[in-house]
Amino acid sequence: MVSYKELGLVNTREMFARAINGGYAIPAFNFNNMEQLQAIIKAAAETKSPVILQVSSGARKYANQTLLRYMAQGAVEYAKELGWEHPQIALHLDHGNSFELCKSCVDFGFSSVMIDGSALPYEENIALTKQVVEYAHQFDVTVEAELGVLAGVEDEVAAEESHYTKPDEVIDFATRSGCDSLAISIGTSHGAYKFTPEQCTVDPKTGRLVPPPLAFDILDEIMKRLPGFPIVLHGSSSVPQEYVDIINANGGAMPNAVGIPEEQLRRAAKSAVCKINIDSDSRLAFTAAVRRVLTEKPGEFDPRKYCGPARDEMEKLYKHKIIEVLGSDGKAL
Repeated sequence: MVSYKELGLVNTREMFARAINGGYAIPAFNFNNMEQLQAIIKAAAETKSPVILQVSSGARKYANQTLLRYMAQGAVEYAKELGWEHPQIALHLDHGNSFELCKSCVDFGFSSVMIDGSALPYEENIALTKQVVEYAHQFDVTVEAELGVLAGVEDEVAAEESHYTKPDEVIDFATRSGCDSLAISIGTSHGAYKFTPEQCTVDPKTGRLVPPPLAFDILDEIMKRLPGFPIVLHGSSSVPQEYVDIINANGGAMPNAVGIPEEQLRRAAKSAVCKINIDSDSRLAFTAAVRRVLTEKPGEFDPRKYCGPARDEMEKLYKHKIIEVLGSDGKAL
């Protein structure tokens, strides 16, 4: 058993409370490798933003759970080297699908876990969430739950259709499950292909697809039912078209990739939405940089020469999200 406190990490309770009161959202960035982690920590340290390092079950398998523990501890020490005296970094399991997986993450030093029972019948979702909460809270680990289903594909999470969260259920669910935060469905979606062309309109000036707006009426209703309760948005990458264009211009094939407009995320960040998940955008930034280098320098074989620019591009993206979209810069204690 490893306590996250021994690793220098924090849970999400205080950072969420401050975010709700301050009208901003905490960035939750997924990572799978060293370059992503370096970019996240450097961006957070230099902007003085609290940050959540997210690990999916797929990323946990890819990186190895033991290495992840030491990477998280190293991230805290790296942040201190960069001048962040008291880093506010949480290590979070994204989309845990079983009690056993959540327990394992708690035991390995995660400071926050998500149990995603959203595909289960309502009562089973509550029962599973409560089981995870009862275990995690013994070690002061915070628990995120999900009510409603997001469409799209990302790692091992997939659903063809979204089902919006029902505001009438949120009080009962949060009370009976005991969760610390609640991921809801209001129109965001996983992956880089969040919407079909048929769901979108076309901007006559640019010819770009314009996705349908988020269901802010549902968010408003949920906030009325659960005033001050931490709300989470998954599937909130914006799929920057400049990265899609670079990928396509350098041998890629990503037609009709479209994400959530940043102005809608800014609006959400000013509400009770205190955690916004971003994964696909960093993958796009990484891939765009790598493809560009390998196209311009086809003889290059040193990974540092293309992973380095990819790391720099992700850092630039993370800073943009922190400062221009989520408003979490300067909010670290």
